[in-house]
Amino acid sequence: MNFYSDEKEWKWLFKNAIDWDKLLPLFYPEYPTEDGFESKQEVMEFLEELLVSTGDWAGKSIAARAERLDREGAGKIENGRTIPGEALSELYREATELSIFGVTLPRKYGGLETPTTGPLIGLAAMARGCIATSTQIAFFTSIGEMINRFCDEKTAERIIPKIISGETSGAMCLTEPGCGSDLGSLRTSATLQEDGTYLINGNKIFITNGGGGICLVLARIKDAPEGLEGISMFLVEQDVPGKEGINYVVAKNEDKMGMHGSFTTELVFENSVGQLIGKANEGFKQMLHLMNEARLVTALQALGGIEASLSYARKYAGERTQFGKPIEELPLMKRNLEDFEAERDGLRALLVDTMTHFDIYQRLELKKQQTNDLTKEEEELFEEAQLWTRKRTPLVKYYATELASILTIKGIQVLGGYGYMKEYPVERIHRDIFGPLLYEGTSQIQALMALKDMVKYAMKEPKRFASNVVFKHKWLNPTKENSEWMKDFKTIHFKFKRKLVSLLYSALKPDASEVFTLKSWAKEENVNKLMTHAETLCQALSYLETLRVLCDHANKDEERKTLYFRYRDIVQPKLEAIYMDWTLRMKKSGY
Repeated sequence: MNFYSDEKEWKWLFKNAIDWDKLLPLFYPEYPTEDGFESKQEVMEFLEELLVSTGDWAGKSIAARAERLDREGAGKIENGRTIPGEALSELYREATELSIFGVTLPRKYGGLETPTTGPLIGLAAMARGCIATSTQIAFFTSIGEMINRFCDEKTAERIIPKIISGETSGAMCLTEPGCGSDLGSLRTSATLQEDGTYLINGNKIFITNGGGGICLVLARIKDAPEGLEGISMFLVEQDVPGKEGINYVVAKNEDKMGMHGSFTTELVFENSVGQLIGKANEGFKQMLHLMNEARLVTALQALGGIEASLSYARKYAGERTQFGKPIEELPLMKRNLEDFEAERDGLRALLVDTMTHFDIYQRLELKKQQTNDLTKEEEELFEEAQLWTRKRTPLVKYYATELASILTIKGIQVLGGYGYMKEYPVERIHRDIFGPLLYEGTSQIQALMALKDMVKYAMKEPKRFASNVVFKHKWLNPTKENSEWMKDFKTIHFKFKRKLVSLLYSALKPDASEVFTLKSWAKEENVNKLMTHAETLCQALSYLETLRVLCDHANKDEERKTLYFRYRDIVQPKLEAIYMDWTLRMKKSGY
């Protein structure tokens, strides 16, 4: 099976849900292009050909290898290095032959420099085939992109071609023993040497792909400020010319519940030679760039898991006969499967919309960083894309991974007792989904980030916030203003805003005489009350944003209204339950 071309939903989204008119000129400013494309249509056909190729690879080779990779594991550790096993080595060879690693990286280093949106869709297809596989693949291009963005030209020229050819990959090294989400408390140190390099000392744990050859390490230079403001980022390679032995040691590959085909390592840095990336004390800001992409990638991995589980469950339900008919025709099973698939399709639409904003944002951010010269139109486009990227990435990470943990259980239940057996793939898919659920910030961290952004906005501009809650609205097609789905969405959204304003004012208790001042909103004890609602607020925002996107899609194609209303019927009772929870907890706590 081809995980792209055999899925009409993906094909519709590729053609209709991505804002190609805004995105493509940022990569192909004129025709013919450097690659010889004569028109926008030719570019889109080429990008879709890449997706067809990736979908075919994922649906055949990756999916066929998934059980074996899970059973054999990623590989072993020898003499402080990770040694990929046979199954993982096969994967790397195939990816190199297909030129997977260089699709988005710059032409001058041997890449294709395409928009990121297409390869992100391809990553979802890989995750459908095998979540662990998608993780290992992602740490080639993501590290290459960071090196291109933040390292000097000489370093990029030396390393990126090796990434494209599959010779090396990398890891982002944040987490330490006793230092998880609280990055400000990290203890890894960096000491400046006479030659301008630094000696890195410390331990990092739970590092995905830590033996890939390159580490981007967060550490603190001596006498740097405490907290996040004093963190710097360093490039640390496992093999350094002129240094005897390896530069850092892979001490352990974790024995995990799932994702056995992906390395999760403990790294030991003892006087490891590192190169400062960018300026000192800007490591946290640099890391945030990768974090936006990481949230989106984990959401796509979760979507891949959902697609794999529900696809297998649907196939099984169509073949398994009980009470004289296939179980997919039994009324309750029929309803359940339709609901599961509608929420999957809603999530998929939300992710495509979000990745488009992210793609525009990161392209213009790179141009701004390199030239500091955006046109007025580009500056407006950048600000809009930055807003949606910042607001959406915590939501999609939260929603996708939480939904995957539920729907992969449902996939197991469709199979009954067979779903519990390793003979069937649904149990592996469910085990693997806990990786995306936990790494790159747990659901609770994502919920707090979403809440923090909203409260920060409210505190900064209370007047504007009072009239325009949560997001700057993306205007939907005004010619469809009186359509049944637009009227429905406006009603649901207006009720959400009323409930949210009530919650905020009840919890934060701004003084009546100072309701439009920062001081009135900044009382810590009141903000702490609001934090107890962070997760339900994140859920509600996720549902509202998905409805917004589905409404926009119905404006483009009226046949899409069916999905809008199917999804609405699923989430509306959940929204009502959230509002009830807010009311009851406010009464119980006396605010």
